[in-house]
Amino acid sequence: MEAVAEGLWGLADEFEKKGEIGKAVKCLEAICQSHASFLPIVEVKTRLRIATILLRHSHNVNHAKSHLERSQLLLNSIPSCFDLKCRTYSLLSQCYHLVGAIPPQKQILYKALHLTSAAAPDVSAKLWCCNFNSQLANALIIEGDYQNSISTLESGYVSATQICYPELQMFFVASILHVRLLMQWDDQTANEVERALQRCNQVWETMPSDRRAHCMGLLFYNELLHIFYRLRVSDYKNAVKHVDKLDAAMRQDSKSRGQLTRFTTTTTTSAGNDSLEPTYFGNAKRALQDKLFLAPPPINGEWLPKSAVYALVDLMIIIFGRPKGNFKECDKRIQSGIHIIKEELIRLGITDDVREVDLQHSAIWMAGVYLMLLMQFLENKVAVELTRSEFLEAQEALMQMKNWFIRFPTILQACESIIEMLRGQYSHSVGCYNEAAFHYVEAAKITESKSMQIMCQAYAAISYFCIGDAESSSQALDLIGPVYRMKDSFVGVREEASILFAYGLLLMKQQDLQEARNRLAKGLQIAHVQMGNLQLVSQYLTILGNLALALHDTGQAREILRSSLTLAKKLSDIPTQIWVLSVLTGLFQQLGERGNQMENDEYRRKKFDELQSRLADTRSSIYHIELIDKVKLQVQQFHEIDMKRTIADESMRVNLDIPESVGLSTPMPVPSSSRLVDLDTGRRVNSVQGERT
Repeated sequence: MEAVAEGLWGLADEFEKKGEIGKAVKCLEAICQSHASFLPIVEVKTRLRIATILLRHSHNVNHAKSHLERSQLLLNSIPSCFDLKCRTYSLLSQCYHLVGAIPPQKQILYKALHLTSAAAPDVSAKLWCCNFNSQLANALIIEGDYQNSISTLESGYVSATQICYPELQMFFVASILHVRLLMQWDDQTANEVERALQRCNQVWETMPSDRRAHCMGLLFYNELLHIFYRLRVSDYKNAVKHVDKLDAAMRQDSKSRGQLTRFTTTTTTSAGNDSLEPTYFGNAKRALQDKLFLAPPPINGEWLPKSAVYALVDLMIIIFGRPKGNFKECDKRIQSGIHIIKEELIRLGITDDVREVDLQHSAIWMAGVYLMLLMQFLENKVAVELTRSEFLEAQEALMQMKNWFIRFPTILQACESIIEMLRGQYSHSVGCYNEAAFHYVEAAKITESKSMQIMCQAYAAISYFCIGDAESSSQALDLIGPVYRMKDSFVGVREEASILFAYGLLLMKQQDLQEARNRLAKGLQIAHVQMGNLQLVSQYLTILGNLALALHDTGQAREILRSSLTLAKKLSDIPTQIWVLSVLTGLFQQLGERGNQMENDEYRRKKFDELQSRLADTRSSIYHIELIDKVKLQVQQFHEIDMKRTIADESMRVNLDIPESVGLSTPMPVPSSSRLVDLDTGRRVNSVQGERT
């Protein structure tokens, strides 16, 4: 009968190669359903093969799970077959993960680890131990048990060290950094994060350069984690070198695409050559050249698919390029990233009419990865378009974000506050300050991020200042006063720069001009030296030039305002240009430079007319009222939403925590240049609300 089984196995292989998956499965199931007696080990191998095919080519997870559970029962009566047992436990763990059954997944992994601990301590046993520890760590993360997850990853690192496998050692220390950095970091764990980062550097440097060259997955994983760390501590300058390294690696990898990169070992193991991917690395089925492996067999897994990693690199380039005004490159990367993501969403079956409730359970995690990335690209597009006063383009991108959120409210739950914040930025940019303040306050209520709450309170305060009446000024004071007193406890410089800007406006309103100048000068230093945000620098310079003029320091006012105008032109920031030109007109008037005054004011009127034309088109758009309307987003709740909320929220929080890139936004300019210190002429606050890095 063994010859019959081998014949059917071979026939199934041929059908699979031709893409006839149904026929391949029928050939194999003929063995399991036969009245003839096959040896238990033959049935186990057959069921294992069926499960592998189903997981590789379909979403039929429950069918695969049933075959694996039957295999496990058969293996219980067989004393040997270490490799078959490990392969069965690994695939069964993945099935439990895909259906969201974490307790039975943990149970099977503990059983698997017990098996490896009882086996001879050879290379094969240690590799399987690494496999099971990596899957168990992820299951613990999903349950929020981060400390035990780290302990499990440490156990995996010990096994990798025992067999002198630097690639696996790097995989585990990078995973530990991932947990500490993106899930466990607070004031008490900051030192552990720094130590985890240094440990990654040490292990990476100990790997021979020729082996590092074959570890593209680890390179991207490690460098992205370093970038996230630098963003968290607001070390933007040192983050750039990691971004450049990733971009160069991506270009090189694209050139050599098609040449398969595999990890190899000097020892032949009984694990075989089959790829057994832990599903938390992603469950999309792709060709080998489209993968960035993180670890050698029997793990062969990914953190994210190569397309998602490439999109992340594009996103990092946008996040660092946008504040510097590199809009041409940003446009190219945004277009590229969105194209990649939409192609992947189609592969997952997400077409125009698909909603969250229609998703296969096994596709939720991967769909969440790409949807969250898509929202990040659209968010940056909104910010770029608002900066250069392309309001209709910003409208379209923001409406896309809103529509995606309405279709996938659970997976994109974390984006609700971002959409509200962007509605505030849009409203503020087109002069609708009441509406802007409403959306900022709503965003602060929704988000669980302390950083974003602080930023949105600063934005709301600025919008209230721009309204200009006594009640609004009082509301602004109520928002900005408590936050300013907390500024020394902020982790990053983004919050401090935003608060200093808003507090400087408050001091101007209170006619405390010298103190306002001091606070704004400090904010300017942060924006220039630590953030490198040209738009924010331009706006700080404009308001400081305004203050210098009010304090009769005309020489400094002229120098500052010229620098601000140069930056505003580089950024195509029309509102800020108008604001600077208005102040310059007042300066020339004060100095009696009639010729400069007339020339400057003529250019200001030209820009003002251009802006008014754009605003007229914007306000006539069918989306304008919908976006500024003081109504929260309304979403429809679906059946089984609580279950999907758990799976989607955990997977996204664990695997794709991209640091936010929030900043400040600018109000509309005022034609008059006579009230140089009043907030009417100091309303231009665009980049402080448009920059989220």
